[in-house]
Amino acid sequence: VLRGHQQLYTRRGAWLWRFISFVAVGFPVSLRLSIGYFWTALALFLLPALLVGGLCLVDNSLIYSLMSDAEVSKMAEMYQPDNARPGRTIERSAESDFAMFGFYIFNNIGIGFRTFAMGILAGVGTVFTLFYNGLVIGGVAGYLSSLGYYDTFWPFVSGHSSLELTAIVISGASGLMLGRGVIAPGRYGRLDAIRLQAGRAVPLVMGAGLMLLAAAFIEAFWSASDLPNLIKYLAAAIL
Repeated sequence: VLRGHQQLYTRRGAWLWRFISFVAVGFPVSLRLSIGYFWTALALFLLPALLVGGLCLVDNSLIYSLMSDAEVSKMAEMYQPDNARPGRTIERSAESDFAMFGFYIFNNIGIGFRTFAMGILAGVGTVFTLFYNGLVIGGVAGYLSSLGYYDTFWPFVSGHSSLELTAIVISGASGLMLGRGVIAPGRYGRLDAIRLQAGRAVPLVMGAGLMLLAAAFIEAFWSASDLPNLIKYLAAAIL
């Protein structure tokens, strides 16, 4: 009881310094210690994205094997050249940037957390989530490029995608770590192995969540702006 009381009521200062330390040191160190999982997750996401993206660029009818007609039409509407607010459908173009910021937070962080949490299904859920998102994102990129929507699609996605997609891959790496605790506990009991792997994965999930939060801010307030495309590409390269 005494230890619990101290945990609850002890004054904790320097929270800003702890946050900066996590972003600058703790998160990068955790990622580098788990770099094998990261490269595996990246391959599971990027290879299908590049393959299907190239195929849809050559034959854009292939997109209909991944998405419904309504979903394809919605994507085309969001990035057609005469859309004053690229990345948004006509009915959502009037919504404020702040409202879209909330929507992007809900959507993006939800995807990242599901990618991690599905690792509890022996890693199969994480593998499927990474592979499926790679197929769809690559397919959409190839399809819209085949329509010639270069000046609306790529400037919009380039800014936030560096943080968003990398964060999803990091979430996938943490999910694979969780899955390893299930299928290969080693000398530990299975529950102990899951707890151990989850403890190692938590800093990755936290860091990925911060990246997704930043990506949502960029997507809402920067990506849909009317800034010149060159400036957007330069910012994307820096990010």
